[in-house]
Amino acid sequence: MKLALIAACLIAWGASGHAATTVWQPTVGHTQIPIWPGAAPDLQPVPGPESVTMTPAKAYGAITNVTRPTMTVYAPRGKNTGVAVVVIPGGGFQILAIDLEGTEVCDWLTSRGITCVLLKYRVPSVPYVWQCNCRPHNLTTSLPSLEDTQRTLRLVRLHAAEWHIDPHKLGVLGFSAGGYLVAEASTRFKHDLYKPIDAADKESSRPDFAIAIYPGHLTEDNGKLNKNVPVSHDTPPTFLAQAEDDNVDGVQQSLVYYAALKKADVPVEMHLYANGGHAFGLRPSKFPISGWPALVEVWLRTIGIVPS
Repeated sequence: MKLALIAACLIAWGASGHAATTVWQPTVGHTQIPIWPGAAPDLQPVPGPESVTMTPAKAYGAITNVTRPTMTVYAPRGKNTGVAVVVIPGGGFQILAIDLEGTEVCDWLTSRGITCVLLKYRVPSVPYVWQCNCRPHNLTTSLPSLEDTQRTLRLVRLHAAEWHIDPHKLGVLGFSAGGYLVAEASTRFKHDLYKPIDAADKESSRPDFAIAIYPGHLTEDNGKLNKNVPVSHDTPPTFLAQAEDDNVDGVQQSLVYYAALKKADVPVEMHLYANGGHAFGLRPSKFPISGWPALVEVWLRTIGIVPS
């Protein structure tokens, strides 16, 4: 029933003027690396084959029906800081905004000497389709997506020497639903979600720092923090940014998470803006919110991740 609903919504979305293309591939010189040696754990059926859809104005590319999650490593340009960031696109756990909240983010990070690891995680994975408002926000754990996130963090640490990465300077950066995964990865690293497979699973899945941009799924209807995000003093330093006119997830997502981090004595920096809406990514606009990447760069120096 849920999959039928998802399929119907995605078909309707495609019929509204979006052009489907072949399966997404990274730019020349980069290769998608499967994050599981065989079939992924807790694999769920999806409505059809993996595909990427581009909006008519090419505002963003949307991947859906991912059953074979991958990571793509983008090496830093210029001086290597040794820092690495796993980038987690959003999309309501139904699609992945792969360029708006993925490759464009990697372009920025690598230009700053930071290795970018772009995660293509499994979707759809929860019964919420924001494109057609078929479901309200879902506060449950997207188990396949979180498993993919934890596994990627472990793989990056396993290959840290090979990829010229400091395994103690590995962070996560996510948008919207990806911001929820950032919060989950930051708070649930002590609990393994899948059975260990190989040497990678001996590594820690705890990020050393976390960046959540217009995160979603963090606040319950009663205004309290989602119980699936158990903040503790061990939660890594966190950066939050969101617009007060975000009518998709709402600024209370960042406010409630900030309060929980502060209460647990976790270093946290939050920036709220009057305008910007949702899903602005790194693309320039007339609003000050477009300056959030520069604030992240300052923050990374402030917490000692990137040298001054």
